[in-house]
Amino acid sequence: MLLAKSHPPSKTSSKNNSSLAQVFKKNRLVSKIWSKLRKEPQFLICLVILISYIFIGLLGLLNLLPDFQERVGGSYESPKLELAKIFGTDIFGRSVLYKILAGTQTAITMGFIVTTMAIPTGITLGALSGYYGKKTDIIVTWLYTVLSSIPNILLLIAISYSLGRGLVAVCVAMAATYWISLCRMIRGEFIKHKEAEYVLASKVLGAGDFVIIFKHILPNVIHLAIVTSSLMILSAIKAEVMLTYLGVGIQDGASWGAMITAAPGELTNGIWWSLAAVVLFMFLIIYSLNIIGDTLRDVLDPKLLN
Repeated sequence: MLLAKSHPPSKTSSKNNSSLAQVFKKNRLVSKIWSKLRKEPQFLICLVILISYIFIGLLGLLNLLPDFQERVGGSYESPKLELAKIFGTDIFGRSVLYKILAGTQTAITMGFIVTTMAIPTGITLGALSGYYGKKTDIIVTWLYTVLSSIPNILLLIAISYSLGRGLVAVCVAMAATYWISLCRMIRGEFIKHKEAEYVLASKVLGAGDFVIIFKHILPNVIHLAIVTSSLMILSAIKAEVMLTYLGVGIQDGASWGAMITAAPGELTNGIWWSLAAVVLFMFLIIYSLNIIGDTLRDVLDPKLLN
């Protein structure tokens, strides 16, 4: 009777089992995070508000929002129970609601563009500086120290003036400074983690610097970038309003800052509804982003997850 030879498991099957195990581990982690988030009703409400603002921004990019330049009534009509006049009209008889929706598109677009530019910059420079140290750390530290020594508002105004007024100039000006705080945090975390046992073990097993940085250390500090991104969108929206109010922000198209700039003259004539509507929309997005950022900071802490 012939006995069947037993073959050792192949490398391919072991790799497949390892990849499946990683997938299951990630799924368990995601489900664990979501189970914590859905127990926070305040977070869920703010998430719905944020999604609504993003949806308005997408409609604006697709040219599906009502034309805010269209005249819908007389000059300075008070709020009425009509969709176009629910927040009244401005001096030219244009809908304040439509102007705010167009301003929402500008704010959301700017927030996401600035975040998309600043987050990768802060992560990359912070990771390289913290992991390699020496000359790399000196150069990166010198760069953000110089930028931090200049008052933020003055640097934003200088960059905006040099690039010309408009959405692109304001986004570049903000992204040039907003990466600094994240870079500092990532750098500090990498300095702490690069001497950890799991990193030293990876080096012994022959892992390269790229694998150690982006596969082993970065997943343990990425929660800082996620939390920072929500706060960065918030800062970009507030900075856009401030820069436009100072005359160096958005000049073409609707903007919350432009509406606030016109508010003092309107308030002296008893026209309050335009400013009240802008403040309401700004309050909702600022409050929602604060709550989302605080909740994500607590939930995504690796110490609590483990």
